[in-house]
Amino acid sequence: MKNTIKNLAVITLAAVTSFSFTEIEKKEVKITESKVVWKGYKVTGSHEGTVEIKSGSLAFENDKLVGGEFVIDMTTIGSTDLEGEYKGKLDGHLKSDDFFGVANHPTASLVFKSVTASGKNAYDVTGDLTIKGIKHPVSFKISIYGSKATASLKVDRSNYDVRYGSPSFFNDLKDKAIYDEFDLVADLQF
Repeated sequence: MKNTIKNLAVITLAAVTSFSFTEIEKKEVKITESKVVWKGYKVTGSHEGTVEIKSGSLAFENDKLVGGEFVIDMTTIGSTDLEGEYKGKLDGHLKSDDFFGVANHPTASLVFKSVTASGKNAYDVTGDLTIKGIKHPVSFKISIYGSKATASLKVDRSNYDVRYGSPSFFNDLKDKAIYDEFDLVADLQF
């Protein structure tokens, strides 16, 4: 009986010691070397552009992704498929209250809530995305290769009160409708 108690004590001590030395390594994203591309769709076509990361990091435990958090500088949102006057108009419209209202909401954020390995270098992530001060859960996949990561997700703008041209809020838009879902693709270096 004494040996059993001693063995249990030794096993418990070993387990507590090994868990207490597990360290989470936070790796900062290199903002100038990383890129976020967006693409929005309308009945008559699409537009695409970029938005800059203000800050971001990925968290690893034993070289496995366990978390992450990002702040996006919404004041940098802009189109890359237009030039001149048309680019200026679209960029200004995206920054206006019709879309992202960057004067009152200059940043958006993404905080990972759960990360599950789904294959070699691949993870399924659930997180909280906040746009215009409104937080909603999102799910997406991220792949990690060395010091690079790639993620893509679909965002439903109607969840964040981005109403302009949305068939979720307005009837009879016909060919003026802008679909609620838009794509984000992030290429990250850390």
